[in-house]
Amino acid sequence: MHSFEELAKRFTARFNVPHFPGHPASLYEPGNYFLNIGGKRIRPVMCVMGNELFGDISEDAWQVAIAIELFHNFTLVHDDIMDAATLRRGMETVHTKYGNSVALLSGDVMMIKAYDYINKISLEHLRAVLDLFNKTSREVCEGQQLDMDFEQQAAVSFDEYLHMITLKTSVLLGASLKLGAIIGGAGEANCNHIYNFGLNLGLAFQIQDDYLDAFGDPAKFGKDVGGDIRQNKKTFLLLHALEVATTAQKVTINALIATNPTDKVAQMLDIFKECNVAAWANQLKEQYLAKAYTHLDEIAVTATRKKALTELAAFLIKREH
Repeated sequence: MHSFEELAKRFTARFNVPHFPGHPASLYEPGNYFLNIGGKRIRPVMCVMGNELFGDISEDAWQVAIAIELFHNFTLVHDDIMDAATLRRGMETVHTKYGNSVALLSGDVMMIKAYDYINKISLEHLRAVLDLFNKTSREVCEGQQLDMDFEQQAAVSFDEYLHMITLKTSVLLGASLKLGAIIGGAGEANCNHIYNFGLNLGLAFQIQDDYLDAFGDPAKFGKDVGGDIRQNKKTFLLLHALEVATTAQKVTINALIATNPTDKVAQMLDIFKECNVAAWANQLKEQYLAKAYTHLDEIAVTATRKKALTELAAFLIKREH
């Protein structure tokens, strides 16, 4: 069994090759630019780990892993346009550098190229892989649409937000593992457990991300805290605060969102502290992490084979940046 770091190096070596033809350069160069920015490669490596949990790593797993990374980058290119984001991983976003129309097409060809890689796998698993890949792709788009819808909604319930985050973030983690498990020959029960392990791990990861944005140490987090507060993002923290706040606190929260004063982050954090949001968020994160580990425990392989996934979960949830 290989560690995440070992598999990430092997995946990067396979992924850092030209994926597009040279002509027209005006279409393909922006895609190459974006892919060369890099990234953590968490999702594709999870696919390979899902395969190795049940057997030797198959060439098919590498092909699907590349497809997953291309799909993920397609969503990032389009998300950046929708969010009007100027930077991604410290570099100019595609639409900022090349324009919206080029960015849309560059994202499109990434998605199309992803199917080229899936099309290389053996017929034995092709149908099941395509079914899950297509279902997950649709769900991620649904999650992004709900995220945009929520920006226009005056009120969003906790359950609505949880559903959106599940679609936008967690399903791709779960599917990456399950796609690898399918290729590894896992049975239906094991496939479902590894999917739910990834799904709940993704929710714990998102709760932690929301927490770090508000309460993280900037030196360790790698960016200024309070970005979500400044952008009026509806996060787990804000929604919980609105649920438990007094009438006076709710009035203050809504006024801060409406008026954007210069000390908005500090005022909002004061309310978060009064509402014990930090302790609640950490407790909720631990609940989802415990659910994830329960599903990992239920997978019918020896504990030693699960070590790499246990270490990955610890890395993702204990991270400080």
